[in-house]
Amino acid sequence: METSALTTLEQHLIAKLATPPVEVRRLFHGRGRCWSGLEQVTVDWLQGQILVSLFKEPSEAFLSALHTLLMSLTETDVWQKSGATSLLLQHRDRPGAPTEVLWGETSEQQNVVENGLTFKLDLGRNQNNGLFLDMRYGRQWVQDNAAGKRVLNLFAYTCGFSVAAIEGGASQVVNLDMAKASLSRGRDNHRLNQHDLSKVKFLGHDLFKSWGRLKKLGPYDLIVIDPPSFQQNSFALTKDYQKVLRRLPSLLTETGEVLACVNSPAVSTSFLIEGMATEAPELRFIERLDNPPEFEEIDPERGLKVMRFTY
Repeated sequence: METSALTTLEQHLIAKLATPPVEVRRLFHGRGRCWSGLEQVTVDWLQGQILVSLFKEPSEAFLSALHTLLMSLTETDVWQKSGATSLLLQHRDRPGAPTEVLWGETSEQQNVVENGLTFKLDLGRNQNNGLFLDMRYGRQWVQDNAAGKRVLNLFAYTCGFSVAAIEGGASQVVNLDMAKASLSRGRDNHRLNQHDLSKVKFLGHDLFKSWGRLKKLGPYDLIVIDPPSFQQNSFALTKDYQKVLRRLPSLLTETGEVLACVNSPAVSTSFLIEGMATEAPELRFIERLDNPPEFEEIDPERGLKVMRFTY
């Protein structure tokens, strides 16, 4: 991170805050490597709360200059008119990913709106707040294509895909994730959108010990796979994703679809396309969904990959 690059960040934020987003959005995506010297910085608009995240520990000089820039920004007319309520700085490279409140008043929980749906975020307690903003188009696709379908949501986290599916008219959604606390937040998200929870199941299980249960609840018209790159003692992307792919034909209906996702800069689209051809050759690649424009990448293969497959 380079102190001289902070002028670019300031100009970018002033331009974005001049017309603040109506819904939750990323304001600055340094991790796309399009802005030299700012590759470890992101800024998100969380319905008035502005979250600046540092993904690598900066030099003292950079951190001091960043503090000065951000505090001076809060005194501008653009900031005052933007509706911003707080300014947060998260140090994601430090143990526990602590968050500082630099300006304004904040609460640990914040409701945000995306694609017209409401989600509850946790701020300052975890590394991730409960909603990955780069998956916005993926959730929109599910909402647009879920009518009447039975959906299986693997690695469900806080059930963003499930909320989108039920809103889109899915007849049933099964969410599976080992983290029961995340699934509990998923229930909250469904309740925030006045959804019928009798259509939604929440399984706090180890996927690799649950194939029989999942098969019994199926078959499914749509399966969403959105795993972490690595989860201690449970999932390693390059080793375990293939185990998931080979199970898909036994879980899908004859016209079923799969939305397979991967978000590791070290893994390309060919990983999924070739992996599916090897493990589940019955399924063919249809398309890669676009990523939201605010997640610009100098190399698209390093960003989020959301891939459609079907019989």
